Amino acid sequence: MTTVGLIGSGNIGGTVARLAVAAGHDVVLSNSRGPETLKDLVAELGPRARAATPAEAAAAGHLVVVTIPLRAYREVPAAPLAGKTVIDTNNYYPERDGHFPELDDESTTTSELLQAHLPESRVVKAFNNIYFAHLRALARPAGAADRSALPIAGDDAGAKAAATAFLDSLGYDAVDVGPLAEGWRFQRDTAAYAGLYSADPNDWERPAARNAEQVRAALAAARRYADS
Repeated sequence: MTTVGLIGSGNIGGTVARLAVAAGHDVVLSNSRGPETLKDLVAELGPRARAATPAEAAAAGHLVVVTIPLRAYREVPAAPLAGKTVIDTNNYYPERDGHFPELDDESTTTSELLQAHLPESRVVKAFNNIYFAHLRALARPAGAADRSALPIAGDDAGAKAAATAFLDSLGYDAVDVGPLAEGWRFQRDTAAYAGLYSADPNDWERPAARNAEQVRAALAAARRYADS
C-alpha cells in the first residue's frame, strides 16, 4: 500500500485521509498550524496515521495530496516533491484567495499554477469538484452498480495512472479529462462542479452517485467563465 502525504488536512484532506486509511494506506497529515493541532484527527484515524510538517509530509508520501486554499500554493515545499505525483484539489475563489489576473483572464488554470511552482513534480487535478461529505458518502467498491466517477486532469500519463489507481482504492472510478489545461472543465461553477453529486439543488446534503457517462456529459457541457 501507498503512503499518502497530505499538505492540508481540512474538509477534503481529512476526508481523503479517512478513505485512504480505510483502504489500507498509511497517511502523513500536515497543515499550516503545526502537527500538534492534528492530534484528534490522528487519534481518530489510528496507527496508520501520523502528523508532521508540510515538508515532512511531502517527503514521506509516495503520492501527495495538496489541499490548501489557492492563495497559499506558493508555500507548498517544492524540493521534497521532486519526481512525485501530486494531486491538487485547489479551486479559485477570489473573495477568499484575492485576484489572480491569469485566472481572471483564463490564460491558465489553478493546477497549472501549482505545476509551474512544482516543475519537477507531476501534478494531477482531482477531488476539487465534489463536496467533502459527498466524497465520503459515495465511495463504493469496484464493480458496484452505484459507483461514482471523479474527473482528473494532468500532463503526465504515469501520474494520471497513479492517481487513477489511488481513486480506485478509495472507491471511485476516474474520468480522464486530458491535460491540466482542460482542468477548467470541472472548476468552480461549471456543470461538473460540486452540484453534480447532489441529488437535489434544494437538498444539498443528500448525495447522488454519478457514473463515468454522467460525468463526461457534465464535462462536455462546461463553459468558460467568459462564455457563461
